[in-house]
Amino acid sequence: MSYTFCTISSFSHLYKSFALADSLAPWGGHLNILLVDGKTDVGQVPKNVSFFTLDQLDGELTKKIIEKYKKESDKLRWSLKSVFLLFLLEKNEQAIYVDNDIHFFGDFRFLFEELAKHPILLTAHNYPRDPEKNQNWLEANFRVGLYNAGFVACNQKAKPSLIWWAKACLYRCEKNYWRGLFDDQKYLDLFPVIEPQTKVLTHLGCNVAEWNSELCYKTEIEGKFFINQKYPLIFYHFNFYSLKILGRNHPLFSSYFEALKEHKKDLQINNLIPKENKLDYLKLRIWKILNWWNG
Repeated sequence: MSYTFCTISSFSHLYKSFALADSLAPWGGHLNILLVDGKTDVGQVPKNVSFFTLDQLDGELTKKIIEKYKKESDKLRWSLKSVFLLFLLEKNEQAIYVDNDIHFFGDFRFLFEELAKHPILLTAHNYPRDPEKNQNWLEANFRVGLYNAGFVACNQKAKPSLIWWAKACLYRCEKNYWRGLFDDQKYLDLFPVIEPQTKVLTHLGCNVAEWNSELCYKTEIEGKFFINQKYPLIFYHFNFYSLKILGRNHPLFSSYFEALKEHKKDLQINNLIPKENKLDYLKLRIWKILNWWNG
């Protein structure tokens, strides 16, 4: 049996998508990749991969999104998640979107069992939320969003919610704290209101990252990772923050790097470790000063 996954990628990041496909293969996952920059000469491709291009997506809403964000590649990719899921649901009962910097380490098939009972599955960020210390993390839940848009799982009943999400992204896809917006992601906060049967996954081995390491701590037992010594690690989100905090000596980092090198032989480990983001550092300093000033 094949299980439908999808991601959206530029040509330059296909090696991450291929590594993702490899990680899905042991449990029958098939990865549908939407290429946003038109290149199709991709060389050797994993057997469990299908490609789609922008001109294969139809519908007035999709065309409006492409027209609005065609010169802003990040916003285009983020805003297309909903319509790509809708496109795949035309021929599949269920589909799961994942960012291409996610990697699977465990059996995901229970997610599709959950999709048989719930139209939408989400994963909470699980940022630290202690109101007495490190309150910047507490507030991040409300600035950035309760749920991570790197994972959205849907079945046929999710179509009205996906259409709403697409329209919301068409309205604005931007980081704007004054408006209460964070790209495509903050809109997910309304999913459990729009679709009351939405389920927030309680399996803490899903969408593990370094931003939630305080509430979802990792323990290695006989070569396998468990979260809070209870949940097997299902998939990990190797975004820039996770890579920076993990560091090159961590077994998860090493495993991911080797998986990427299967599809990008000349990849250097230093290319994966992000440089210090001065703007993020400045924002944190300003937040601390304002927090001190306000007592």
